[in-house]
Amino acid sequence: MSRIGRKPIAVPSGVDVTLDNTVITVKGPKGTLTRELHKDMKVTVENNEITVVRPSDNKLHRSLHGTTRSVVNNMVSGVTEGFSKSLELVGVGYRASKSGDKIVLNVGYSHPVEITPEAGIEFEVPANTKIIVKGIDKERVGAYAAKIRSVREPEPYKGKGIKYEGERIIRKEGKAGKKK
Repeated sequence: MSRIGRKPIAVPSGVDVTLDNTVITVKGPKGTLTRELHKDMKVTVENNEITVVRPSDNKLHRSLHGTTRSVVNNMVSGVTEGFSKSLELVGVGYRASKSGDKIVLNVGYSHPVEITPEAGIEFEVPANTKIIVKGIDKERVGAYAAKIRSVREPEPYKGKGIKYEGERIIRKEGKAGKKK
């Protein structure tokens, strides 16, 4: 039995969960999230608790059990607290600025790179070398952070580029670094 899949999800006050066959909708103070779950997973809402039950012990159902529970839990915590991902710009002259709702990156190209958020995603630039991506959908926040990081991924020789906060870049030594 999945340890994560067995745990019930507590529904905080102010959060409304509705089930319509395989579609789950979670409304909270920060917004609304809707998602279609796998047809085999049985999701029930009783006494301010959400439980996920798998119908059998075959490999597909075992793999979906914990995943479905985590997805629903992320929906509940997203509409109450929200999610954020922090990025750092490392390099001489690398900086970010916010103009309106979009973000402008100067990361060593001949032109600035502009990234516009879709609905439900917000950008914050507390310092010119730090970007924070915020939203209620954990999957979309991570995807947008990855999209920003892919503009200039960190390189292994000097470590320049856009990296996640706390990410450790494995460094290589240059061709002059190894002498006999």
